[in-house]
Amino acid sequence: MTQAVPPIRVIAVYRFTSFEDLASIRDTLDAACRSKDVKGTLLLAREGINGTIAGSDAAIAAVLRHIRALPGCADVGVKEARAAAMPFHRLKVRIKREIVTMGRPDIDPVGEAGRYVAPEDWNALVDDPDVILIDTRNDYEVAIGSFHGAVDPRTKSFRDFPEWFERHRGELQAGENPPRIAMFCTGGIRCEKATAYLKRQGLDEVYHLEGGILSYLERISPEASRWEGECFVFDERVSVGHGLEQGSHELCRACRMPVGEAERKSKLYMAGISCPACHDQRSDEQRRGYAERHRQSTLAEARGVAHVGARQPGSNDD
Repeated sequence: MTQAVPPIRVIAVYRFTSFEDLASIRDTLDAACRSKDVKGTLLLAREGINGTIAGSDAAIAAVLRHIRALPGCADVGVKEARAAAMPFHRLKVRIKREIVTMGRPDIDPVGEAGRYVAPEDWNALVDDPDVILIDTRNDYEVAIGSFHGAVDPRTKSFRDFPEWFERHRGELQAGENPPRIAMFCTGGIRCEKATAYLKRQGLDEVYHLEGGILSYLERISPEASRWEGECFVFDERVSVGHGLEQGSHELCRACRMPVGEAERKSKLYMAGISCPACHDQRSDEQRRGYAERHRQSTLAEARGVAHVGARQPGSNDD
């Protein structure tokens, strides 16, 4: 029996480009989304657009046409997923200083970013022993999967990346020749901005994976892959593997961290309530609240509706 395709189309989109009249862009984009009952979050800044939205196929197609009519966005790509029910409760179209927060709004990814490397060319680059491979994602993302041999900066947020680089600059530039650095992230936005930051610091041979890990997992076979583990994603799939097949991780609804099979066997894991990472950081009162929320969410799911109190996955941090 053929399985029905879930009716909701979910897309993540970003583009570094130069926007001028942000208020006008926000107002018209907000109106375009609301007219089609599209929900989710879109961030706008002078450096471009970033966000995740959901709606019917026709609604998302209409909003994408609007986005692609914006300056520099004609060929903007998207990452897609399907959902059985609307995963967002509201629409937010906001103006920010940065579309991905590094805390360095002076960095210009439009004019300063490193060189794109297509997924098909990535292995040849990272197999070179002289190339330094750096994962620009957060520590909890790296913990469940990364490229073989990649440096893990152990950052709690992308804001920490410049400080990490400044602490380790000497190690990265210790060789006789200028270093060649390759960086990657989930969908491409963080590593693209990170390359612009490194170029501002005087490094020239800086590369980033076009389309991020997701494009690599989608286009490179497991037999040829240099990827190990699973990739955390900011939607209800939680993690994916090769071919973008859903992975084995679930989301702890208390702390929003990915929980693998080993953690789910822990006595500290209670579905919807706690996991080993957060159990000792929550009070009994908080856990009782989580338990009631989980009960209500389970009842709502059984009725085929979204529970308004359920904690959703993170926004398009990537």
